[in-house]
Amino acid sequence: MEFRIADTFTGSLADLTNQEQKRVKTTAFDLQMDPSRPGMQMHRVDRSRDDHFWSVRVSGDLRLIVHKTKRSFLLCYVDHHDDAYAWAERRKIERHPRTGAAQIVEVQEKTIEVPTYVAPEHPPEPSEESPAPPLFEDVSDEDLLSYGVPEDWLEEVRGATEDTVLDVADRLPAEAAEAVLDLAVGETPSIPTAGTDADDPFEHPDAQRRFRTITGQDELERALDFPWDKWAVFLHPSQRAIVEKEYNGPARVAGSAGTGKTVVALHRAVHLAEEHPDARVLLTTFSDPLARSLEEKLRTLISNRPRLRERLDVRALDAAALRLQRVTSGEAEIATEQTVADTIAEVAERHEGHGFTQNFLLAEWRQVVDPWQLDTWEAYRDVPRAGRKKRLPKSHRETLWKIFEDVRSSLSGQGVSTMASVYSSLTAHYREHPSPYDFVVVDEAQDVSVAQLRFLSALAGNRPDGLFFAGDLGQRIFQPPFSWKRLGVDVRGRSSTLRINYRTSHQIRRHADRLLEPELADVDGVVESRQGTQSVFNGPDPQIRLVESREEEVRLVAERLATLRDEGVAPEEMGIFVRSSGELEYARDAAEEAGLPFRVLDEKMRPAEEALSICTMHLAKGLEFRSVAVMACDDETIPQQERIENVGDIAELEEVYDTERHLLYVACTRARDHLLVSALDPGSEFLDDLVGEQS
Repeated sequence: MEFRIADTFTGSLADLTNQEQKRVKTTAFDLQMDPSRPGMQMHRVDRSRDDHFWSVRVSGDLRLIVHKTKRSFLLCYVDHHDDAYAWAERRKIERHPRTGAAQIVEVQEKTIEVPTYVAPEHPPEPSEESPAPPLFEDVSDEDLLSYGVPEDWLEEVRGATEDTVLDVADRLPAEAAEAVLDLAVGETPSIPTAGTDADDPFEHPDAQRRFRTITGQDELERALDFPWDKWAVFLHPSQRAIVEKEYNGPARVAGSAGTGKTVVALHRAVHLAEEHPDARVLLTTFSDPLARSLEEKLRTLISNRPRLRERLDVRALDAAALRLQRVTSGEAEIATEQTVADTIAEVAERHEGHGFTQNFLLAEWRQVVDPWQLDTWEAYRDVPRAGRKKRLPKSHRETLWKIFEDVRSSLSGQGVSTMASVYSSLTAHYREHPSPYDFVVVDEAQDVSVAQLRFLSALAGNRPDGLFFAGDLGQRIFQPPFSWKRLGVDVRGRSSTLRINYRTSHQIRRHADRLLEPELADVDGVVESRQGTQSVFNGPDPQIRLVESREEEVRLVAERLATLRDEGVAPEEMGIFVRSSGELEYARDAAEEAGLPFRVLDEKMRPAEEALSICTMHLAKGLEFRSVAVMACDDETIPQQERIENVGDIAELEEVYDTERHLLYVACTRARDHLLVSALDPGSEFLDDLVGEQS
């Protein structure tokens, strides 16, 4: 008998308390071992439209709904008694007549009303508003069926309007919901693969995104331990196609926040290790916290396969580079940012009359000289100053180069290196020597630097499938743009975009997307489009609030957090973000006033159990919470006034505005269900875009 779990089960499990989840998991393990064992209190759900639904007593009034046939045993849903039974009574599992995929279908309750005439006391006033027209009156039943719409829902879908389409889509199987939302915005949906009567309906690609066959207790434990990451278990067909595809050069997957790029990167790394039994795979990203998060997620996928894990190396880019540097050339002492700044200031003081500010010199070093590892006047003279659009005459460049030449010499005399020089050394080494890795998978690739990309290219060589990137230009917050193609990494023709958002509600995603352009293009002209992106669930509209004082803002956020706690949202499911460390005290005050335990995160500290998380927007990358408050989005705070005052020209000002918008976008899209954005009146100019047209 096949033992399976449904995504509706893992989703409902996540809504229970920790103690309830533990009891459910124990029952699930018992059922996997022997569903018919004595002592299992199992009862058929009599009023269900599907004779195969049964309830299993977990404890007290907690009930687990299972679907039991001679061939399979499926965990479907868990909740308290009445709600669990109500769910089963309104569902059935069936094979779709066109696609052949197994679906969980909500049963439509149809009632016939006999109208009776009652004379009105006052004649109704004529309404000036005409009812909204159906969106799909020109779409045939055959077309709707081909998209996976269940037969019982054809009438409801065809009658959907702009006002009701989201509610209708929310109650459909995923492939049907995606098609309906595509049709609603004028796009042509893809038609799911059609199976045959002989095919197992649970093996259909669309069925595999909601049902998973469990082959052992270890695998069940992994699936149940991380219900928030259920899409790491249930891959969408579009994700699976990208994961398993063979590429003859560097490839990249893009998509807005929450579309599962990290999940694809994880599965891609595992897939490469499985397909090549002797290969070593580097799974990497730009920061230590994100690398630790990747490590945790990887553990959920392959914890019962230690031999596979031995060939998967998960490290932040700098950590990986420093480890390889020790192996190839010995330990390197890395200059701190303060050391570099002090050295530039000292050297510049010796070059009297150069006419450049310290801020300009620092930016020119960090964005041009150091990342490109320019070591000659000719190299500096000819470099296309990526990310630095200000034109410099030759005489100015000559003056600047004399300063930077002395800076390089001074750092060398101090016996310190920059990370860019470490990457440069490793790049030269691995262009001449064998790489320790056969494949490299990079998450959050939008923030990879020039020196890092050169290094990654040297590690992967020109091997097929050697380099795979996952990223979103709309979340680029650390690195200025530059040409990948110029460095020999050309992903044109091998780029894919994910459009199904699993993490953020439709309402939050819709507002957050207004912060960015509908289409973003990199320096090489590769376009990432946000058009057609869909969220798989609905929620309340985000709240954007302006207040008159900081005390009022703290009270507003505290009251919101306390209300959510009373509604069952746990502290660890909440986060507060601010633009920079200077505003962290406001978040602390709000958490304290709400009476919630909290932890202020830094680069080494991750969210804790039973504690609300507080951090800056830059550290929000990789985090997810049911509820998020973004505080102190004030005028001159975001965009940060200090950054604006230090720009050199209009092009640099545009870059500052872009990355500041991206920061707010990152913060807002960490929220799953609830988002509150607050500021002192008049607030950041970005808030007007975030609000958009009132819903």
